[in-house]
Amino acid sequence: STMFLVGLSGGIASGKSTVVAVLRELGCAVIDADLIARQAVQPHSKAHQQILRYFGTEIVLENGEINREALGDIIFSQPEKRRLLNSITHPEILKEMLKQILKYFVLGYRYVILDIPLLFETRGLTKFMRYTVLVYCDPPAQRARLMRRNGLDAAAADARISSQIPLEEKLQWATHVIDNSGDQESTRRQVLRLHARLEDSLDFLWARLVVGAAVAGLGGLVFLLLRRLIS
Repeated sequence: STMFLVGLSGGIASGKSTVVAVLRELGCAVIDADLIARQAVQPHSKAHQQILRYFGTEIVLENGEINREALGDIIFSQPEKRRLLNSITHPEILKEMLKQILKYFVLGYRYVILDIPLLFETRGLTKFMRYTVLVYCDPPAQRARLMRRNGLDAAAADARISSQIPLEEKLQWATHVIDNSGDQESTRRQVLRLHARLEDSLDFLWARLVVGAAVAGLGGLVFLLLRRLIS
């Protein structure tokens, strides 16, 4: 592996936000792809203009921002529209993610967690991950949580869940699984164990040493130049 990246994903209402909260509490570097996606479609951005062109002004709020709920209703029921939206937003999201990865890399973090809700749906990204983590919960719990959280009936909840690859299928692709079917304390213990394993990994240590040596060498060169100028 040339980078020590950890892909974190789950399913709708599987409890990924709970896991991310614990990871942030532990001081981990977490890049939130969903947050970046929201920022990428702010008014006057390139992606915002393209979305208006292809999806119309009816999905825009009074303040000019995208109505995520209205857009979500469209793409959940029309796969071709979902693919179109992805083709508009994904390049912008990836550029920002790369910037943040570089920042954490230079700061010397042992690993960077990429919180990507549809990591396993967009399979092309998994090849860049040293590890992939799936936040899992059993299907009945997932459905009940989604209905409670979003105020949906059973049919609407099932439609949202079925738009994603089933969690049971994603299990075969993940290198690590956090089972969030139980209580929060059980989930927390699993996250702590995962964090300990990742911290023990020596992946990418060589690259950080190279960067450190390069920075030290540059600092020495600047010192010599300043010394010569002063003298």
